[in-house]
Amino acid sequence: MTQKLYYTDAYMSEFDATVISCEEKDGKFLVCLDKTAFFPEEGGQYADTGVLGEVEVSDVQEKGGIIYHYCSAPLTQGETVHGVIDFEQRYRRMQNHSGEHVVSGIVNRIFGYSNVGFHLGNEDVTIDYNGVLTREQLLDIEREANKVIYDNVNITAYFPSKEELQNLEYRSKKEIDGEIRIVEVDGCDVCACCAPHVRRTGEIGIIKMLDFEHYKGGVRCHMLCGYTALEDYNVKYENVLKISNLFKVKQFETAEAAERVYEQLVNKDREITALKRKLAEKTVESAEKTDGSICLFFEDIEMDALRHAVNMCVDKCGKVCAAFCANADGSYAYCMGSKTVDLRKCSKDINSALNGRGGGQSAMIQGSVKASKEEIEKFFADFNG
Repeated sequence: MTQKLYYTDAYMSEFDATVISCEEKDGKFLVCLDKTAFFPEEGGQYADTGVLGEVEVSDVQEKGGIIYHYCSAPLTQGETVHGVIDFEQRYRRMQNHSGEHVVSGIVNRIFGYSNVGFHLGNEDVTIDYNGVLTREQLLDIEREANKVIYDNVNITAYFPSKEELQNLEYRSKKEIDGEIRIVEVDGCDVCACCAPHVRRTGEIGIIKMLDFEHYKGGVRCHMLCGYTALEDYNVKYENVLKISNLFKVKQFETAEAAERVYEQLVNKDREITALKRKLAEKTVESAEKTDGSICLFFEDIEMDALRHAVNMCVDKCGKVCAAFCANADGSYAYCMGSKTVDLRKCSKDINSALNGRGGGQSAMIQGSVKASKEEIEKFFADFNG
């Protein structure tokens, strides 16, 4: 069994330990120590990283009470090594995990929902609750959670006796075998948890609810705390500042300005689409009637306009009206229509001859081809259906 120093002191960033064993697996060296301050991946939280001596530790896993440090190079059995964890990373996770306890305690107390899923990732924290919450309710929870931070109450971790545990009401996401470690936020939450936490809620800094989505009959919440919440704010602030300068409006007016520009773009897009349809109509009007096929070529036109052109022109030909739009890669998007030819039956031959793909109904098919304009025109000049 490895002695877990992170239970004794969550703020321990350096320690000395003896190498019990070292084995190679999949290009990594799995090192076991008699004691460690490295927290292994557990309970939805990633493992600590750092170094043992001069050797990088990229992952830590626990199996059967033994903690394996995934190292970049071997260490000698019996030697004493000096371990240093990446404490900035550890502390950020302590802030975020402690913030999750505050939020989940409030959700449980007010709404009676349980935390049924938790992941402390590198980008954000996600929490799954077995009940639905609205955006307004989450904002109320956020305000209540930050009040707990301002009150700067104690956060304590301990192993209660069996007798104490029987009389203790606490949250737990799963059934736990063996000794149970309790993390208590004064007046806010009591929860079974194995992870390191900050000593007081004031160290969490801030709790910010970012987003939420309905998930498995409940809700999945995204949040950030402390330094990572501050960095997230700074990134978003820089974006708002750029938009503010670009639109020449005050920062709190950027959303309204963006909506106005969006509406303008939508209207312009409609105008452009209408002009392209008119251009297609003019092209169709100039096409002469024929007992054979008609090929129409366009630049920068959508499939909807191609279909419109085909529908207008199909009565002018005895076989197939084929409309094409050049793509940037040299291929052509196509729409083909006919009142005399079963295009569904012919689509395989057409695509094969023109290096294309696509399909549809007997009266109309669409897709793309990788052929030149000359090859397309020649094919339809000889096309008999």
